[in-house]
Amino acid sequence: MTSDVVSHVAVSDFLHHRLRRVSGAEEDAVLAALAAALLLSACNDPKTDTFTFTAIPDQDESQLVKRFGTIAAYLEEQLGVPVQYVPVKSYAAAVTAFRNDEVQMAWFGGLSGVQARRLVPGSQAIAQGQEDTAFKSYFIANSSTGLEPVDTLGDDFIAQPSFTFGSKGSTSGRLMPEFYLRDTFNKSPEDLFEKVGFSGDHSRTIALVQSGAYATGAVNFKVWERELSEGKIDTSKVSVIWETPTYPDYHWTVRGDLDERFGEGFSQRVTETLLSIDDPALLQAFPREKFIPASNADYAPIEDTASAIGLLD
Repeated sequence: MTSDVVSHVAVSDFLHHRLRRVSGAEEDAVLAALAAALLLSACNDPKTDTFTFTAIPDQDESQLVKRFGTIAAYLEEQLGVPVQYVPVKSYAAAVTAFRNDEVQMAWFGGLSGVQARRLVPGSQAIAQGQEDTAFKSYFIANSSTGLEPVDTLGDDFIAQPSFTFGSKGSTSGRLMPEFYLRDTFNKSPEDLFEKVGFSGDHSRTIALVQSGAYATGAVNFKVWERELSEGKIDTSKVSVIWETPTYPDYHWTVRGDLDERFGEGFSQRVTETLLSIDDPALLQAFPREKFIPASNADYAPIEDTASAIGLLD
């Protein structure tokens, strides 16, 4: 029995015996003292805190709520503390929530994770999907462009009038696609296309290119493959024409003060809980084969790339 449980039992026993001998005003005083003692005990017990986390909104919000609501229930069962998923409206909002201690953990992309850890000293990347060590982006095109799959992007690609990224803070939907555009053509996207947009998320990028609102775009390959398998993509209207080399991307990051707030060893318990997920339904929601250990050093290439093209202060 823990010291907290012992103290609560002791107070309860005291109350039981004390109230047998008192009544009226004295009973009210005893009850008031007990309420104050229990409130103080709860405030001093880190395990009464709610463990909150968020995730970058890389897809439709309803899909994210379903995915991370399930993860929250799993974590709560395994960790023995209340757990809440906190949805946000943008990648920047996820970073801000982490910085302001509104959440203690986040499912970040490579770039947003780097940004968050630079703002919160002591924070650590702890787990990533097995596939996230070698992530990639797809460049897609509307069928009206006549573009076909290629090994290297050429002049016919930059002859198109428009290109859309995903979120401005996305690794797979902005950072790495922009890096490869600059690396291949030695120009900024704004100098390559008449119109450059930011859709906000990968699902919208696919929809915009499929509709012809944009001729071309860049998306997270996992989102493309999921939506393709779900029948949401009309391949007679939009298709993949190029894929980037691989890079590290999505991962879980925690603040450095978890043990102080939730008890010694809590950060390690969170890590072990994520790494031990083997429920196919939970994994498929991401989708990932499994989660494996991650560290801040794994994302040094992302930080270097973001610095090189001016996306980090």
